[in-house]
Amino acid sequence: MAFKLVICPPNYQEHWPDLLRQEIPDIDVQLCPTVGEAMEVIGDADAAFGDIRPELLERAHNLKWIACPQAGPRAGYYHDSLIDSDVVVTNTREIYNDHISAHIMSLLLAFARGLQVYIPQQIQGVWRQGYQTIYLPEATVAVVGVGGIGGETARLCSEFGMTVLGVDPRLPEPTPGVAELHRPDALLDVLPRADFVIVTVPETPETQGMFRAEQFRAMKNSAFFINIGRGATVILDDLVDALNAGEIGGAGLDVFQIEPLPAGHPLWSMPNVLITPHVAGNGPYLEQRRTELFIDNCKRFNEGLQLRNVVDKANWF
Repeated sequence: MAFKLVICPPNYQEHWPDLLRQEIPDIDVQLCPTVGEAMEVIGDADAAFGDIRPELLERAHNLKWIACPQAGPRAGYYHDSLIDSDVVVTNTREIYNDHISAHIMSLLLAFARGLQVYIPQQIQGVWRQGYQTIYLPEATVAVVGVGGIGGETARLCSEFGMTVLGVDPRLPEPTPGVAELHRPDALLDVLPRADFVIVTVPETPETQGMFRAEQFRAMKNSAFFINIGRGATVILDDLVDALNAGEIGGAGLDVFQIEPLPAGHPLWSMPNVLITPHVAGNGPYLEQRRTELFIDNCKRFNEGLQLRNVVDKANWF
């Protein structure tokens, strides 16, 4: 008999049990659209997919592996009882790399060519030239978080001729396109060198409020700040103050401390800010990739092999 798997909310997939039985014929799969149903069957489960809240984990006496549905789940997903347990957690990082890196590059190129100036002029029907473009082969970009998304972004930036400074706590050596690799404790030394600062880090205990007044003051007053990681990594009031004070040149933002960004928030009307509504990860094939990753990990679990995308639970990623 293969292992017992419980598929819990959110993002449970009705077609997964059939796919899993094709790959692992004697697997016992329980599909649970509600938490209440999951609580009834999780007691002897070996593995689970979904948001395993404390009340579910408390009933799961045999659980060895949890597949998190997201790369960066809701705050509190990694609750104390989960962190303290021996249960292995995996996530879905890597499936968004191409979509999010393309979004980052769209923001970077927009700032390099002045679209944050020319698009409002178009709406007003104003023909006014004069934006000083940024010549990318002479530009430096700091990529803060050189995981899958940051690594692909670094590669793309280098293809445009930019010098890439990577900042990452785990990466053992520079990935393709990264000219220099630094640890987060050197961030304040890296920021003054960058014409673009790109933040792709997940929300962890270490990255909450990572960018605040001190970091913005360290940047060039001509530099652009781009955040597509998690809103909790940036203190928005400090960003607004930095923009108002001219301490940085502008910002491209897809994620925010408060989402949706409230109507009337100063960022909406700032002329040097580009805003997208948490859509950087959007694109085709995500569900296919999520499914392939999950089924592959189920096969690995069944065969006693190393799982993909294992999370450091204490650091939420």
